[in-house]
Amino acid sequence: MDDRLIVALDVPNAVAGLDLAGRLGDAVGFYKIGLGMLTGGGLALANELKQEHGKRIFLDMKLFDIGATVEAAVRGLAQFDLDFLTVHGDPHVVAAAKQGAAGSNLKILGVTILTSLDRADLDAGLMQAGDLHDITVERAARAFEAGADGIICSPREAADIRALPGSRLIVTPGVRPAGSALGDQKRVETPALAIAAGVDHIVVGRPVWQAADPRAAAQAILAELA
Repeated sequence: MDDRLIVALDVPNAVAGLDLAGRLGDAVGFYKIGLGMLTGGGLALANELKQEHGKRIFLDMKLFDIGATVEAAVRGLAQFDLDFLTVHGDPHVVAAAKQGAAGSNLKILGVTILTSLDRADLDAGLMQAGDLHDITVERAARAFEAGADGIICSPREAADIRALPGSRLIVTPGVRPAGSALGDQKRVETPALAIAAGVDHIVVGRPVWQAADPRAAAQAILAELA
């Protein structure tokens, strides 16, 4: 299985997630479980897919809090033997998360700027002025300096982040096969362009799970990466 493709299980609950994973079968080996699934049995689903089906799991929690709280939360999550966990890319959050993950194989990924945001959204949130691309690259650099194992960015910033000294894993949502609806994503590229920019893993949700044949949709994306 080509684990460069991570399929987002953005479905209502663990039962639906397990059903989707069953339909995808051996075509997909890596899954993202996000905050929206947390109250619908997300951790139980993560454990079942990891321990009973041999899948890799990306837990997308985007944690943000004071350092002690982040460290404690990550320490608790690290016991589940998952693969990736997201936290906000602020250096104090990344450093605390790395402390919480110590002694485990859990990789901490720092979120730069959400792929559903543009400059107008940053202005509305009173975020730092300046070019969104440059801010994203700078946040990635600071996350890496704080010890992040990787970062989350859009495909459009990936090449410049790959060129950073000490660059590590790059995981990108905001990936859509040609012709797919953008949904709430704003900074988007195709799977092939994302990988060409230096991305390690692409995250795709709705174009797979909303498809009439999710397995065929995933295989089409994988064919584009080949």
